Amino acid sequence: MTDGMRQAAAVVAAGGVVAYPTEHCFGLGCNPLNEQAVRRILGLKRRSWNKGLIVIADHIRRLTRIVELSDPTLLVQPLASWPGPYTWLLPALSSTPLWLKGRHNTLAVRIPGHRIALELCRRAGSAVVSTSANRKDQLPFRTATQVRSEFGDAIDWIIDGPVGNSMAPSVIRDAATGRLIRQ
Repeated sequence: MTDGMRQAAAVVAAGGVVAYPTEHCFGLGCNPLNEQAVRRILGLKRRSWNKGLIVIADHIRRLTRIVELSDPTLLVQPLASWPGPYTWLLPALSSTPLWLKGRHNTLAVRIPGHRIALELCRRAGSAVVSTSANRKDQLPFRTATQVRSEFGDAIDWIIDGPVGNSMAPSVIRDAATGRLIRQ
């Protein structure tokens, strides 16, 4: 896994697209500040940019370039729930690209409870986009074989490993209001 993880991190750093296991399913990921890579993922998924994407990180400091972290009260609940399958909407910086946050003034972020996803972020030295590996209106894939069968060479690297035990996507909550967005 070490060589594969090293290669996946290099692909992310070079502007490529990878697939990797998360708590619930395989995710598609890239450097969130690389517009071309993010647009490739949106095209693969047949997903509109205006919905926004989830970004994962191995540590909250990796999010400082895309979310506003100056209000410690907004961070209490997210930090208490991480690492884990809990995604939080935090205020996006004014400089956060539209292709990442969509039509929103918040960005969905998570520190995952899956060792491979965490290691990918750590080795890439950045946050990573985390959107389910599937096309619009399809169920997300839970194996590397399924991802390879659906996307083939359109993905630059696939980390073959087990997904977590979660039977549903991550819960999404708004950190400012506590409102449940997705259960």
